[in-house]
Amino acid sequence: MIDRLTLTNFKAFQTADIPLAPLTLLTGLNSSGKSTVLQALALLRQSFTSGNLGDEVLNDEADAGFLLNGEFVGLGTGQDVLHDGFTEDLPRITLRVTEGSYDYTWSADYAPEQNLLPLVSTTLPAFQEGGHDAPEGDAAWAPGYFTNGFQYLHADRITPTERYPRDHHMAVRRGFLGIRGEHTVNFLRHHDRDEVPDGPLRHPRADGPRLMEQVVAWMRELCPGVNITTDVIEGTDSVRLAYAFGEGVNATHSRRPTNVGFGLTYALPIVVACLTARPGSLVLLENPEAHLHPRGQTKMAELAAASAAQGAQLVIESHSDHVLNGMRLAVKRGLLEPSQALIHYFRSAGDGSGAEVISPSLDRDGLLDQWPNGFFDEMDHVLDQLLT
Repeated sequence: MIDRLTLTNFKAFQTADIPLAPLTLLTGLNSSGKSTVLQALALLRQSFTSGNLGDEVLNDEADAGFLLNGEFVGLGTGQDVLHDGFTEDLPRITLRVTEGSYDYTWSADYAPEQNLLPLVSTTLPAFQEGGHDAPEGDAAWAPGYFTNGFQYLHADRITPTERYPRDHHMAVRRGFLGIRGEHTVNFLRHHDRDEVPDGPLRHPRADGPRLMEQVVAWMRELCPGVNITTDVIEGTDSVRLAYAFGEGVNATHSRRPTNVGFGLTYALPIVVACLTARPGSLVLLENPEAHLHPRGQTKMAELAAASAAQGAQLVIESHSDHVLNGMRLAVKRGLLEPSQALIHYFRSAGDGSGAEVISPSLDRDGLLDQWPNGFFDEMDHVLDQLLT
């Protein structure tokens, strides 16, 4: 599990040291640096899976580096990711991940027109002298989240449509839902009988422990009475998603996603990602609350907390006070320890150094030790004006 992410000269940050927990909420003003955190984690994973950060390329200057455009993120070229306030004559972009007692650090040269920034230095546990013993196996060369389960769901997710891709490699062999969740329907079709492990993730009112039963139960928190089916469209490389409502003789006919609420389809990848995340997995979520009513947003936070309580790590970017409050309730109800839930509020530092990060702490009652200016206080401002 990632304990800390450190960024230097990367996008919104001249330098930033950001602690991470099993459940971390990133919130704040638009363009204040929240997405930078998710993109840095995804960039490192992308560079590794493409073969640009593995131990086999550490001595190959032609191939080693940060791959800016790939499966998870498309960040442009070097000039798009270098922080404007860099102070060095020859700036370098440095990303560091800390997992327990092990640090993994990569530095790349600035190359304004390249989308593969050349790696110039690497510090890995395999090469560290003294202190802690170097880990064995893959951990000597790469943090655990490079090789464990990984999902990154962008804010721009699948919308209701007639068909979704039927890609065996992505949905079955890799278990990847896609950055838009586009492989979710096919994944559900193949894994509907897999069991969700016993624990906080299992919905108490589900018909059983199988994935589809659990997905339906959690989706009913968003839309009571909903049912889901997935089928192959014969003769095509597509699959179909359908919804029905009610039970028994009162059940409706199956309906196309285009004929039901937009939020159901938009939320489905989030629900599946949380339910299928296993211990050691990393799940990055952008705006899981999008297109959901307030109660559904709170339930999304409850589901994310249950996934974290069961051993996964989730980093969530959100503007929703309902997501924040759902996270606070998870701590108050004992689903998570206060130390397992972190909140980071991003805002402009105002001095040219980029973003400032303020981290209110939660206690066991779900109460926060501070409410910085601009931190979910718009309701108070509006009420003040209405009452004046």
